[in-house]
This record gives sequence, C-alpha cells and structure tokens, in this order.
Amino acid sequence: MHREKHGKETDRKISFDFRNMMATVVGDENGIAETMIDELSDEISRVDDNLKKKRERGNLPFFDLPYQDALVEELIDFVDRLKPRFENLVVLGIGGSALGAIALKTALTSPFYNLLSKPERKGNLRLFVADNIDPDEFNMLLRVLDPKETVCNVISKSGETAETMSQFLIMKEWFGRKLSKEEMRDHIIVTTDKESGNLRTIVEKEGYKDFVIPAGVGGRFSVFTPVGLLPGAAVGIDIGELLSGAAFMDTLCRKSSVWENPAYMNGTLHFLADVRKGKRISVMMPYAAALRDVADWYRQIWAESLGKKLSLNGETVYVGPTPVRALGVTDQHSQLQLYIEGPSDKVITFITVDQYCEKLPIPRLYPEIEGLDYLGGHTLNELIQAEQRATAVSLSKNRRLNCTINLPCVSAFSIGQLLFFLEVQTAFIGGLYRINPFDQPGVEEGKQYAYGIMGRKGFERKKEEADALPAERDRYII
Repeated sequence: MHREKHGKETDRKISFDFRNMMATVVGDENGIAETMIDELSDEISRVDDNLKKKRERGNLPFFDLPYQDALVEELIDFVDRLKPRFENLVVLGIGGSALGAIALKTALTSPFYNLLSKPERKGNLRLFVADNIDPDEFNMLLRVLDPKETVCNVISKSGETAETMSQFLIMKEWFGRKLSKEEMRDHIIVTTDKESGNLRTIVEKEGYKDFVIPAGVGGRFSVFTPVGLLPGAAVGIDIGELLSGAAFMDTLCRKSSVWENPAYMNGTLHFLADVRKGKRISVMMPYAAALRDVADWYRQIWAESLGKKLSLNGETVYVGPTPVRALGVTDQHSQLQLYIEGPSDKVITFITVDQYCEKLPIPRLYPEIEGLDYLGGHTLNELIQAEQRATAVSLSKNRRLNCTINLPCVSAFSIGQLLFFLEVQTAFIGGLYRINPFDQPGVEEGKQYAYGIMGRKGFERKKEEADALPAERDRYII
C-alpha cells in the first residue's frame, strides 16, 4: 500500500529540469536568458540573506519542522493506541488545515484506500477530510459513519474558523446522541494553538487530547506539523521518512547560489517569467494521479502567499501569479489546446515519476489494425511518460515556457522533498516580489463580513456594510 523505495538519499533526490524555461530553447521573446538571472543576483542575495537571518532569529519556524523526532514518536505512539479502537478518522479543517492531509493521503495510500478492509489497510484508520460546509455533503458523511467507530480531529489554530467550528459543534452533538460525555472525550482530538483561542479554552474545559500548531506557522505551511502528520500517521504513512525527505531538501535549499538551489531557481524563473515576460499564470500538471492533490495544495500556498495588494513598504502593487491545477494525461484532452495555442501567459510545471508502483502491460489483441497494434507490447508506464514528453516538446516547439520536477518514485521521502521545495520556493519568491508571503489580509476581510452577516458580536459594522450594497443591484438579477 505504501509507496516506499529505499536507498541512498542521493539516489532518491528529486530533480528540477528548467531547460524549457530558457531562451536558448523557447526563444528570446518568451524565454529567460541567463543574463536576466545574473542581473537579478543582488536581489537574490538580498532575499537569501533576509531568509537566513529570519530563520536564525526563529522568525520563520516552518524551516525547522523537518527536525521533530520526538513529535514523530509521540504521534506514532498515539495513533497506535487509536487503531484497535476506531475505524474512521474525520478531520475537520479547511484550507491549510485540510489540504496537506488530503495531499499526503492521495499521494501515499491506495487511490481506493477507504474501500479496503481493516486487515487490507494493515489496521490503519480510514480518513475523511471534511473541508467544506456544504450541508448535503457533511450530513451524508455523518449518515454513513458510526459514532462509536469514529474519532474526530478538529483543526484550527485560532479556534475561530467559522466553517470548522460549525462542523465541530454539529459533530459533537452527533457524538452525544450515542456516547456519554465521558466516552466522547476519547473521540475528539484537537489541533490548535498552544496557549490561546477558542479551541484551547474547549480543551481545558473538556479534557480532550490535543496537539499544538507551532507559533508562527501558518496553515498553508503546516503540513509538517500535527496538522498533516497526525492524519498521515493514522493512514500508515511513514511520517519519519516524510520529514527525512524534507530535511534532505533543506540541505539543498540552504545553498545561496541560485544555480545550486532548486527552490531559489524555480522562484527566480517564475518571478522573471511574470514581471519580464507577462506569464501571470502558473499551471502545475502532475503525470501521476497520486500527485493530483499535491497540485491542489500548491494552488493554495501559491495563491494565498503571493496574491497581495500591498508591498512591504505599503505601496499598492497587486502582484501574484494565478495558480492552476491540471492533471496529465487527463487535461491534455481539456486544457492543453489553450496552453499551446491560446495566450502565451503561462508557465507549466510538470511533475513526473521515473518508477510507478505498478507496471501494467498493454496486450497486443488486434495486430491487423495498425492504429492499435503499435500499442501492444508496451506498458501504460511507457505511454504516460511518452505523453508527458510529447506535451513538453509540443509546448517548447510553440515557444511556451515549461519546467519539470522529477521524482524517482512516489514515496514519503520524495513527497517530503517536494512539499518542502515548494514551501521554500514560495517564501523566496515572496521576497523577490517584496511582499509578505505569510499573511492573508484579503481572506481575513472576507471572514469579518461573514462574522457580521451571521450575527457575531463586535462585527455589526461589517453586516451594515454588507447590507448597504445599492438596492438597484436587483435590476441586474434575471
């Protein structure tokens, strides 16, 4: 079930191929010349120095998350005690409190994991991540689960996330219909801030088991905290290997030279593609179904970190590439036409895999049909890799920027590398844009309007503003 391949760390290193980003391949009009990278060297050094100083001062704690051996042992021990007692783990979280766990489960378990029997799952829990408050979906989830066989992990650093806390209130009542208050205590796990917030108050009142989201780690950078590690351990992922992969990538991302640091190089290329070449859209296109939700996770960290109105000095800048998720080969038949012949405003990042977990031969059944016979004797593995290569060639021939992150295989070690690579890349390019990649003021404003509309005390003004939209707007509803 797990996608592990052991060997020397260097043999398991992921790689970043950016040849098809360069002017020597795709031409001067769209491509990045080495001189453009050289001209940015002072800015690159400034951002590198700033990141290193902040890290030394402890102001960027996400950098330290790969080094948590004690937490790994604690989580594994805790999950080992859950497994004999429960069948299901329901994660209540949204955004960064959900996307990391989803990405890990999709990447590192069977695509039909929740359909397997408990022995087939090696005793691990089924995982359901309730990351939306659609009432139909959430109620239907509760209908198919047995409260006695279910444990809930509610995740919110502030304990104020309206969506998550509403689900928690509903689920607590759901548990209460079948369980005593004493029994319920074992069915609820809280992941939140160490010292403050509504969930911290609830933990102290109810005595629920809790895990801590470290101070200074925002949701979209929290996959290597209990936010992602607890659900990962619950489905049997080797979270120690996951962090080992992140630590290995950290050694590469400490290098100051952009030519030796894959995260810095990818950030630099995306920055130049945006500000110098007008490529405002960043498409991530994995050629492995297991990685589709890694692209979803990337979509959040890129959008929420980089989409900013104001620069660090308060100047109005409106920056941020738009992230788009695609899936090879599926989206060759839905989006690729646009990428090749539509506006030249995109950078395509492929994620490829050398060795898939399975090898599936294509039988030769119709030798008399030339249009089918050529497939026989090959494998689906060969076909999907040929499709990716053909797509990259087609894009490059049409002068469209593309690059490739290659994984030797999909394993906890390689996924740890990949996620940490993308986190560092995000922090670095935020420095090039001269914005704060660790806040989200636009999201906070929307939350405040929702609080007001729902009647939360202290947000009456926000409700008034929402209600004050011109009445004539109804003329534009047909």
